[in-house]
Amino acid sequence: MPTRKPSDVIVVGAGVVGAACAYYAALAGLSVTVVDRGPVAGGTTGAGEGNLLVSDKEPGPELELALLSAGLWEELAEQLPRVEYEAKGGLVVASDEAGMDALRAFAAGQEKAGVRAEEVPFDRLKELEPHLAPGLAGGFHYRQDAQVMPALAAAHLLRAAGDRVRLRLGEEVTGLLTDEGGKVRGVRTTTGEIHAGAVVNAAGTWGGELARFAGVDLPVLPRRGFVLVTEPLPRLVRHKVYAADYVADVASGSAALQTSGVVEGTPAGPVLIGASRERVGFDRRLSTEVLRRLASQATALFPVLAGVRVLRTYAGFRPYLPDHLPAIGTDPRTPGLLHACGHEGAGVGLAPVTGLLVARALTGEEPPLSLGPFRPDRFADPAPAHSSSPLPHSSPRKDPHDGA
Repeated sequence: MPTRKPSDVIVVGAGVVGAACAYYAALAGLSVTVVDRGPVAGGTTGAGEGNLLVSDKEPGPELELALLSAGLWEELAEQLPRVEYEAKGGLVVASDEAGMDALRAFAAGQEKAGVRAEEVPFDRLKELEPHLAPGLAGGFHYRQDAQVMPALAAAHLLRAAGDRVRLRLGEEVTGLLTDEGGKVRGVRTTTGEIHAGAVVNAAGTWGGELARFAGVDLPVLPRRGFVLVTEPLPRLVRHKVYAADYVADVASGSAALQTSGVVEGTPAGPVLIGASRERVGFDRRLSTEVLRRLASQATALFPVLAGVRVLRTYAGFRPYLPDHLPAIGTDPRTPGLLHACGHEGAGVGLAPVTGLLVARALTGEEPPLSLGPFRPDRFADPAPAHSSSPLPHSSPRKDPHDGA
């Protein structure tokens, strides 16, 4: 098999997380080869909605990541205007007073961590969303929530990295190369070997398989979600709007089907409707039950959508880890191997901060936050380093496709 010119680092995965790792590594002066068996954004990234959310995250390590990443996305939006960054904000609504009480408690904890959340009484909801259903108890407005077009984000991050990044698309990684001491020195692909000083696992839902090439366990599982896409419409939905039980579904570890109303407009006109979560392996078969639930929940929030045509639907798989936190940084079990996967539905939002943390790890620079909660080897511990506390089911929730 032929051997290609070595790089400082190989990134396996050309989704938005892998693209961000390549971008920040290139900014740090490293040469990068990005390898993917498919096209850019051909996996989870291409099936996401591109959400950049803080509204759905409870105080803790993931929220800290999200707040840092939100600032990085604002910087990137100025440099890469074609990623279609839209600071539209999020609106979380409750159907009754019990739901509002849960939202208030949740927002109060978030505000202490740096999130800006504004309570919206029932009689002001129409100011933000004129087409919302009547009878809702109120909600919370999150101005820091935003959105990008995920496939464009991945492509433009790779392009902005310049000639320090080489793309190897259509090449499947079949193994890792190691030296006599066991240090990872590259990858073996279907078309040859690529050598490098380090390898970054940004393989998304396949991150566990890549880790097994190194003989280490990273329990990444696929969590399926569907999105409905309507015909192009005038801007009926101004924000990302979701029901107050969405966060509880995101924090849940259940394999069973969970759905909650998540509706948002896009600059191009179609309305995106979610959200569903279930662990069914890599089964892509269309589920009419999921589609029925999503349509019903969307029209409960926005009755005006009842007469709108759905043009298409698609499924994606979020890379799920049992404690709902990504694996980021060096793997102490295998020198030369780093991980940047397991973001579940938050991959697009957390991509810049993940790329920055990986670049800092590669260059030995100080990270902007502790990587302890994201240790790739934490699942070998007797007790997980972090455990999500599920919110009451009437509390806000996180979108099934916020965009990995």
